[in-house]
Amino acid sequence: MTAHSHGPAALRCLVTGATGYIGGRLVPELLAAGHRVRCLARSPERLRDHPWAGEAEVVRGDVTDGASVAEAMRGIDVAYYLVHALGTGPDFEETDRRAARIFGERARAAGVRRIVYLGGLTPSGVPERELSPHLRSRAEVGRILLASGVPATVLRAAVVIGSGSASFEMLRYLTERLPVMVTPSWVHTRIQPVAVRDVLRALVGSARMPEEVSRHFDLGGPEVLTYRDMMLRYAAVAGLPRRIIFPVPVLTPRLSSHWVGLVTPVPASIARPLTESLRHEVVCREHDIARYVPDPPGHPLGFDEAVRLALSRVRDARVLTRWSSASLPGAPSDPLPTDPDWAGGSLYTDRRELTVDASREALWRVIEGIGGDNGWYSFPLAWAVRGWLDRLVGGVGLRRGRRDSALLRVGDSLDFWRVEEIEPGHLLRLRAEMRLPGLAWLEMFAETDEAGRTRYRQRALFHPHGLLGQAYWWSVSPFHAVVFGGMARNIARTAAAQAHTAAPGA
Repeated sequence: MTAHSHGPAALRCLVTGATGYIGGRLVPELLAAGHRVRCLARSPERLRDHPWAGEAEVVRGDVTDGASVAEAMRGIDVAYYLVHALGTGPDFEETDRRAARIFGERARAAGVRRIVYLGGLTPSGVPERELSPHLRSRAEVGRILLASGVPATVLRAAVVIGSGSASFEMLRYLTERLPVMVTPSWVHTRIQPVAVRDVLRALVGSARMPEEVSRHFDLGGPEVLTYRDMMLRYAAVAGLPRRIIFPVPVLTPRLSSHWVGLVTPVPASIARPLTESLRHEVVCREHDIARYVPDPPGHPLGFDEAVRLALSRVRDARVLTRWSSASLPGAPSDPLPTDPDWAGGSLYTDRRELTVDASREALWRVIEGIGGDNGWYSFPLAWAVRGWLDRLVGGVGLRRGRRDSALLRVGDSLDFWRVEEIEPGHLLRLRAEMRLPGLAWLEMFAETDEAGRTRYRQRALFHPHGLLGQAYWWSVSPFHAVVFGGMARNIARTAAAQAHTAAPGA
């Protein structure tokens, strides 16, 4: 992305949730519209490798920390609230409530002109107490921001269709993997899906709403469909045979979220609020947003076109952000201790090092391409079993895959790992997000030794939590020679084979 000139009409925008699915796409859209952007992030380093990173200011902070929010609000015209505490624990509604109050209070104190919030579309005529905790909390956050004393735009969307969104991934994998489905009864619920580009258009356009406008707006596409309709239409757009669907009434939201978790990469912890939101009809009651953010020709996009665009990005490996862009609630986030004499307790290490018959560049291509469809260059069954076990205890499992088939950036999810650090051509450090009695990292290095030979170096590190963590390390250490030793050997062999194949005359 090239730098944008900031004319006199440029607004200063604060974006929270920039490491997430919508926030990560909103920032470049605001920059393209000529605005200045500041991002508030708990881990600013996770935004370092985004294409727009050099154009946006990034500050460290958390929406539950009043001091950091107040500092981030300095000089801001429009503040975007794109975060939620879902999955952080049984008291997530209270956390959402407290964060929204802090955000509204600090925005008012800083003289912010407008707050923009993206929430969920709520069903008409259903008492709030009967809504899922997810939808109930989203609705409450919207009310708090509207009552903050700062003009607010509260956008409410149902199912967002876009490459990498959790809703789209759930729809895609259910439809592609199951030609015959026994489904929950909510497949007959009427919903109004909306394309992610129409959501982004509304978010950007809301920045310039008149000061006297402070209300919520429903966001939806031009069609009202059942989830069954969406699966059948997806199959048609994707060129799949017609799907056979048998709804049954016995699958509760909890059971159906586990069913979704087994079939798709979306874990049950994320699938459950999505499926709970499908219990009630969610259809737009108005399209008033068009008064202030006019629909351009061909918008809002229809469902088939939204799916077609999303699939083209998936197939061309041009997915900008994914549902897994945000850290999974409850996943470990502690950075790797850098002090070699770290005093934080035991730090167990498995080291492997090999000479590679290939250039350092060839080795790096293999390292950066690890995971996803390429696998882990080791005992596949062992990795698969570990992934299944992780899913059984509520973890992400091994099926999140990669955002991009060849390139990685800090913050990317990679199966049940997350990229914690990347030094192109040299180092890839992954932090485990699987359920473990401790913290784990995997490091891979491409290096050149004193003799000019390419060396592959690998470290697996584990910081146990308590006796259970100690027992875990010693119970799995006998398998390290197979898993980690095999990985090192196969990465070296693959780099050598690819280098020889690419060599002239090979």
